[in-house]
Amino acid sequence: MARRTIVRTAAVVSVASLALFGCSSSDDSSSGSESSAAGGSSASASAEATVSTDCTPEQATAGATPVTTPLKLGTLLPETGSLAFLGPPEVAGVQLAVNDINGAGGVLSQPMELIPGDSGDTTTDTANSTVDRELAAGASVILGAASSSVSLKVIDKIASAGVVQISPANTSDQFVCYPDKGQYFRTAPTDVLQAQALSQLISEDGGQRVSILALNDPYGTGLASNTVTNLEDAGVASDQIQKIIYDPNAQSFNAEVDQVKNFNPDAVAIIGFEESAKIITRMHEIGIGPSDGTAVYGVDGNMGNALGEAVGAGLLDTMRGTTPLTDVGAGFQDRLKAVNPALVDFNYAGESYDAVVISALAAEQAKSTAGVDIAANINSVTKDGTKCTTFQECLPLVKAGTDIDYDGVTGQLSFTDGGEPAVGSYGKLVFGPDNKLTTEDYIVVGG
Repeated sequence: MARRTIVRTAAVVSVASLALFGCSSSDDSSSGSESSAAGGSSASASAEATVSTDCTPEQATAGATPVTTPLKLGTLLPETGSLAFLGPPEVAGVQLAVNDINGAGGVLSQPMELIPGDSGDTTTDTANSTVDRELAAGASVILGAASSSVSLKVIDKIASAGVVQISPANTSDQFVCYPDKGQYFRTAPTDVLQAQALSQLISEDGGQRVSILALNDPYGTGLASNTVTNLEDAGVASDQIQKIIYDPNAQSFNAEVDQVKNFNPDAVAIIGFEESAKIITRMHEIGIGPSDGTAVYGVDGNMGNALGEAVGAGLLDTMRGTTPLTDVGAGFQDRLKAVNPALVDFNYAGESYDAVVISALAAEQAKSTAGVDIAANINSVTKDGTKCTTFQECLPLVKAGTDIDYDGVTGQLSFTDGGEPAVGSYGKLVFGPDNKLTTEDYIVVGG
């Protein structure tokens, strides 16, 4: 298989941090915090939330009789709620894929049907209502949600209906071993891979004594634990790593930040959401913020321009970090703009596009539009076979019975048995003195 191409370019990234944290794990966090550093002190008010990824993922079983009715795909994407600004690029990616598929002859020689739907956010029951409507309408595939929290609200219902759920943006480790009957998939890489990218970035910059501040939910604690492991693998001594788990709903993060200062690290990683603004502001107050010369790193939950708008002018200068990001190229962006001329952000548009194409190719390979049949074929169309990069190119190969390997807009996919990319592409982002983000480079891990 072809590897993802690492494109070395500087490009302005217009990313909203709320959009990105919505793609990660739960908005609901347990209270309390845990602070630990090897050889140091520990204080705990509650157990940190942990997620196991050591399992044999469930696999879907194809049905006995193929279904040859038109493939119906429902979307579960944020049109309203706190993540509504994330919806447009994802919706555009889906529509562009459907246009391309139908332009190439459709699925099983029939036009693919799109059933649009809103996911809302975790404060509403919009997602359940949308899923009910789309299941009643005969959807075999539901694309979404963007938020892992929202996906977890509906995953059981979708899987029990024998329908495929494929998310373009979920990154939480919680889905790796989730009992989903083999019906859940995602085109965004898991945070197991982001930990590798973050650790690589810190190590390349020479970090040898590292503090990690992480919010207490499966996303934060899982990413923090994996980062610790990867830093140790990179040669950082365990007693040189401090991990502090905090309650993101706390009124103040002074105690946690003071612990970081006392540890005297040469690098600080903040794994958080919108509360990261308070943490960084406090860091600056005691002289250890990014603009004060401390090497500070962020992740997809906070590396967005919204963070720059939430803190004082210039406070983020030199802060670096990672976020799932692939250089999809100007040509693809232009095609998206033809679908929605108002687009200004392109986050997860490529992942949305690929999710639709993968589902369609799996249906073609199964010669069936039944959800269980599609699910049983999704992993295989992304790896090991004859390489192809568009639906139009892949379709005749599948019709001829050729085992294909779809490498999409987002590059190499090569799904694992868990139904997710084995390779992750991450933007290496940096804030400038204007608190604006740029992309310096890309880090590709896994595979």
